[in-house]
Amino acid sequence: MFDLIPFRRRSEDPFGQMLKSFNEMVEDHWLTPFGSNTQSFRTDIREEKDKYVVEAELPGIAKDDIEIDVSNNYLTIRAKRNEYHEEKDDSNNFIRKERRTGEFVRRFYVEQIDEDGIKAKLEGGVLKLEIPKRPGDDRSRKQIQID
Repeated sequence: MFDLIPFRRRSEDPFGQMLKSFNEMVEDHWLTPFGSNTQSFRTDIREEKDKYVVEAELPGIAKDDIEIDVSNNYLTIRAKRNEYHEEKDDSNNFIRKERRTGEFVRRFYVEQIDEDGIKAKLEGGVLKLEIPKRPGDDRSRKQIQID
């Protein structure tokens, strides 16, 4: 997080140093001690003519540990990870025992979709949702002129 150089070189940009320090702080997980219970995951959202396509990266998470629901115009994707690993020596004493649990949640505001037509598929650690648009809700875009 902090550079080991006790002084700043004259050629260094002070704003660049500040930005670098901020990025390092945000990238480090010291803000969420012990890996907070609620985290996020990366998603790509694409709009097509008749549907939205959501692709969420969920590597290592089983299909049974993923919950998807739509309620009050919000699409919620919730994934839980419970990993448990232990190693014992010949005397059946623990050498190492690790646990990692967490919940990953993303919520998206959605409207004018066909909730009954949503399809979900998990393949290669990527959850793909196809969310059809509700027929007849195709609004034309109107440009507003500024006076």
